[in-house]
Amino acid sequence: MELLTLIRERRSQRAPYDPRRPVDKESVRQIIEAGRWAPTAHNMQNFEIVVVDDRAVLDAIAGIGFSLSEVFVRENYRHLSFSEEELAKKKVGILGSMFPPSMRKPDFRLSDLTDEEKKSMASRVPLGSSAALLVVTYDPRQRAPASEGDFLGIMSLGCVMENMWLMASSLGIGLHILSSLAADPVEGELKRLLAIPGHLKVAFTCRLGIRSSTRART
Repeated sequence: MELLTLIRERRSQRAPYDPRRPVDKESVRQIIEAGRWAPTAHNMQNFEIVVVDDRAVLDAIAGIGFSLSEVFVRENYRHLSFSEEELAKKKVGILGSMFPPSMRKPDFRLSDLTDEEKKSMASRVPLGSSAALLVVTYDPRQRAPASEGDFLGIMSLGCVMENMWLMASSLGIGLHILSSLAADPVEGELKRLLAIPGHLKVAFTCRLGIRSSTRART
C-alpha cells in the first residue's frame, strides 16, 4: 500500500475480532520485525516484546480487574465527540458512542453511583477474541545521554509503536493499544502472569486480531 494512504487509513481497531480467523505467526513476526527496525535514541534499542498467543494465558490476562478512575472519566469527556459530523469538524478526539452513557457526562462522580452501578462498571482488560497480545517492555534504569526523564527513550518507544501499527494495518490486521495494562497495580499482575523480570516496565500493549466486518488481506 502507498505509504501516505496507509498512514491516513491506520485506525485503532477497538471492535471485536473474529475468533475463527487467527493471526498467522508469520504476520506476527513481520509486525515485530517492523518494531525492531524502529529508530531509537543513540541506537539503545531499549525494549523487548513479549508475544502472548496462548488462549489460557490471554483469558487470565483478560480477567485482571482494575478500578475505574473518576479523573480519567472526567478528563476523557473533554476529548469526546458525540457524532461522526462533530468528530469530523473538530478533527481531534474520539467518538463518544463507544463509551457507556454514564461516562459521557462532564460532571461524572463515582460517589453518585450505587454499589450495583459501580459493580456493573468494573473494568476488565478488553482482550475478548484477540488472537495475540504484544507486550512492549523497557528498562527504566537505562536512558539516552542527557535526556531528562528519558524523554528521548519514550519517543523511541513511540517509534516502535508506530512501526508495528503501520505494518499490522498493511497486513489487514487490527491493532488496538491498551494503556491500562501498563498502570499500577495491573502491570504487576501482568508481569507476574508472564514472568517478566521486576526491573522491566510495561510501556504499552497491543491486542491483535482480524475484525469480523473486514476481509483478511493475503
